[in-house]
Amino acid sequence: MRTLADIRARTPKRAFFRGQAQHAMLVILLSAGALALLRDGGGSYWGNSAMRWARLAIWAAIIHQVMVVLVWRAQLHFALFTRLFGAAALTAWGALFLPFLFARPALVALAGVADAGSLGTDRLTQFILGAGLIIPSIWAAHSVVKYFTLPRALGGDHFFDRYLNMPMVREGAFKYSDNAMYGIVFLGFWGIAALCGSWNALVLALFQHAYIWVHMYCTEGPDMQLLYKDG
Repeated sequence: MRTLADIRARTPKRAFFRGQAQHAMLVILLSAGALALLRDGGGSYWGNSAMRWARLAIWAAIIHQVMVVLVWRAQLHFALFTRLFGAAALTAWGALFLPFLFARPALVALAGVADAGSLGTDRLTQFILGAGLIIPSIWAAHSVVKYFTLPRALGGDHFFDRYLNMPMVREGAFKYSDNAMYGIVFLGFWGIAALCGSWNALVLALFQHAYIWVHMYCTEGPDMQLLYKDG
């Protein structure tokens, strides 16, 4: 049985920063590209301009994913959260993680509503496309909660041995995609953009979906290599 204590003992501490130079370079390029593509159409909603909502959406994603790097790596290499919070470590982490998780689509939606209609007037096609993307996204999110479970989605294998030794999930959306969270759930951002008929929300969807794969290849992938390379 794999144990986090054994993995910690054989892993050099310099691995804390593994992949993060690439992460930094890619997020600078992605955010700069997204900001350059945004259009100020003069729209606003709920007291903020469309551009301000869009910038907030970008910042929320960056803060969220940098926070994941810091917490996962601090826990993986130094057991920080389990030392501070014991059996409640995942609960404490969830209290930090989940508000940002929900804020990300909410801010894209707010940016889209403020910029609604900027994709043109073919609203029926946009609505059909949006619904066609939102439905599988919701189905995949349900699969994450039901089959993968929220503790594992929070990175439970960085915290406790019982999650580290659980089998792969092959039910629900995971029957069709090993990474349903990033591959299918994130289609919801594109669906939001289509439902709003918003150019800015479309740019944000591209940014969000590209950036989560940066997380996969620069943070989660290297961590999985450490956690499961002997599995």
